[in-house]
Amino acid sequence: MRRDLLALGAALFALVPAAQAASCQPAPLGDATLYLRGSLNNWAAQDEQAFEYRCNAYFLNLKASGPQEFKLADEDWTPALTFGGNAKGQPARGAGGNLQRSFQGEHTLRLTIAADGSATLTVGPKTFKPTPPRPITDRAALTVHFSSRVEEYKRPFGAQPAGTEISFSIGNDAPGLKSATLVIERRRMSGNQERLAYEPLTRIAMTPRSRGLGVGFTARHRFADTGVYGYWFELEMYDGSRYALQNNTDTVYWTREKGSMGHASIERLPASTQRIRRYRQTIYAPDFKVPDWARDIVYYYVFPERFRNGDKSNDPRPGGGRPQDRYQDRDVERHATWNEKPFKPGTGDGSDALFNNDFFGGDLQGLIDKLDYIKSVGANALYLTPVFRAPSNHKYDAADYKQIDPAFGTNDDFVRLCAEAAKRGIRVIPDTSLNHVGADSPYFNRFGNFPAGGAFDNGKINPTSPYASWFKFKPDEKDPAKQYQGWVGVADLPEIDKSSPAFRAYAYRDKDSVTNLWLDRGAAGWRMDVAPWVPDDFWREWRQAVKAKKPDALTVAETWFDSSKYFLGDMFDSTMNYIFRNAVLDYAAGKSGRTMAANLELMREAYPPQAFSALMNLLSTHDQPRALHHFGEDRDRAQAKQRLRLAVFFQMTYPGSPTIYYGDEVGLGGGDDPFNRAPYPWADEGGQPDEALLADFRRLTKLRHELPVLRHGTLQAPLHVDEQVVVLARQDGTTWALTATNNSNTARTVRFFVPLDNGTLRDALGGSDVTVKNHEVQLTVPPLFGRVLVHAP
Repeated sequence: MRRDLLALGAALFALVPAAQAASCQPAPLGDATLYLRGSLNNWAAQDEQAFEYRCNAYFLNLKASGPQEFKLADEDWTPALTFGGNAKGQPARGAGGNLQRSFQGEHTLRLTIAADGSATLTVGPKTFKPTPPRPITDRAALTVHFSSRVEEYKRPFGAQPAGTEISFSIGNDAPGLKSATLVIERRRMSGNQERLAYEPLTRIAMTPRSRGLGVGFTARHRFADTGVYGYWFELEMYDGSRYALQNNTDTVYWTREKGSMGHASIERLPASTQRIRRYRQTIYAPDFKVPDWARDIVYYYVFPERFRNGDKSNDPRPGGGRPQDRYQDRDVERHATWNEKPFKPGTGDGSDALFNNDFFGGDLQGLIDKLDYIKSVGANALYLTPVFRAPSNHKYDAADYKQIDPAFGTNDDFVRLCAEAAKRGIRVIPDTSLNHVGADSPYFNRFGNFPAGGAFDNGKINPTSPYASWFKFKPDEKDPAKQYQGWVGVADLPEIDKSSPAFRAYAYRDKDSVTNLWLDRGAAGWRMDVAPWVPDDFWREWRQAVKAKKPDALTVAETWFDSSKYFLGDMFDSTMNYIFRNAVLDYAAGKSGRTMAANLELMREAYPPQAFSALMNLLSTHDQPRALHHFGEDRDRAQAKQRLRLAVFFQMTYPGSPTIYYGDEVGLGGGDDPFNRAPYPWADEGGQPDEALLADFRRLTKLRHELPVLRHGTLQAPLHVDEQVVVLARQDGTTWALTATNNSNTARTVRFFVPLDNGTLRDALGGSDVTVKNHEVQLTVPPLFGRVLVHAP
């Protein structure tokens, strides 16, 4: 009976559009496209989650599992087109909350918007049949060729310095193509991808040339100024039809724009060019220089509170009366033993209701004590999440940018850490946020824990504070928590007005600014938190200050998406490479090698080579689940570790700076925050570090250090890519290295062409040599691992 009722409900749900055909209305949101944007797609506007309007409602077929939080919005988060969740759990314009639904499998979502603007979202069985795109049958259109990575169609390849002239060619294999126009636009992008637009620059009529049965077209353009440009081709057929030859439909991890570049796709010219998928062309400053040492880095990435307790006298303790013993207006929480799980409120672990106020006692002395260990892992750079005074365990809520947190030690301890690290060939790169401070800080002083003078002393606006200009206040609001802007709505993190001259002086302009002070104390560079929330002109000035103080200092941004605009020579040298992270983790977990290659090739093409070789190539971070969790440590821990070995193998043989998140090398797992920030499992603290896994990490870092071609070699186009096996080529002078990986549980044999005529490839990990014959190689790649083959005449 229940099955019959469900079937009847599904049928009725499907009939809604037809049954109400007589009352069809124009789309209440006009031409706007609405997307489901939430936890299941990293809050991006993806075509797969775009609603289609039909008759009197917006429909979306969605496949998802488990509880999800989301909003309904257009691509630009336009306020009038953004629907959050209201008190009744229904979508409403301007509602601050998220919509929450639980899914299991395939569903159809139906959104109706009444005349008064109220909205209702219904979730039912999958019944909606989307309107299929009108197929293209014109052979002349279907045979058009372009690839941004093939010299025949575009040269030179990839990002180029300003002043470079680039040639473009297209062709087809059937008659019918009348004319072609190269359309070049300049990308305008600010913030965390919220505002993305292309501004017209030029349209170039392409010159025809004969090409067999079809016709080819060519054009050239000199890119005079730095920037990120978009380009595509408008085609006209003899029958008057028009098409857009554009970027492909590949999804790029975290990135709003679709298209991994390479081979083009063709579609009918849309009514709005906003729908065009542009190819991207990065044009950078000719004098853009990244520190030479960046490409030789292996990072060891530490969350200091959880790495090693070297000085128990400074540990935070409830009721202790010292600054580190209080969290805002109450005591901290202290873990009884080092190897406990981090506390998470609401899980029944006995902790209080606050996040980020539990402490284990890790400190700078612990780092100093373990520098020899860090060096033994193969690291030569130490990246630290913030160590400056702050009440939380993560320290992104700065209370004093110019002082080490007392739970971590002293300013002298930082100087000593840098000096001791330098003796071992290790550089230290600290982290901070110049976007927000802590509510519990002398700058803001919401809780009154500091002497009067904060901009919000005891929850009241203080216009006489020396920090008053750092913040924007809304005095008409009655609720104190709404009288200022917390970053992304978090009241504990008052957002700084980055245009404030007083703040800019404090941050980087003054001789003793935050930026200069820590460089003077031994830092080798900076990693900057939430870079997209800080204006570009701020970063341009900041970079100048950094390079004036220490020309070979490394600047690293925290960005998660395509970061081309930060690599024009005026902002950053590098970024935390989340595209790499997701691409490699998914591949090592068993997903398609083609998807990984497409995402990585995008960066090879879009980023200047000096930045590409310095990218901070991550696997685990303090903001995302650890790699072992991604690989299913709870289901099959042994296989998860082998998949981690595969990911590390790829990481250590790829251009950029491999980054080891503390504890990964000994099998430390953990899901979302706070469990990805668990203490390092030291044996003398009762932990059980995996020594065999550690030995494999050391073997792979040693391989990277011993083979300069893996650090300095230019990456070529992939030699072979399929679902399981990816083969890449590196060239450094006359030395070549071929790296092959296999994400299958069985060995795979592949045959492919190589840029070498004949000769022998030596297996750098001790396997059998491989013979090159007439530019061809046959290679067997072991399961869930890889091979490195070197040719050095």
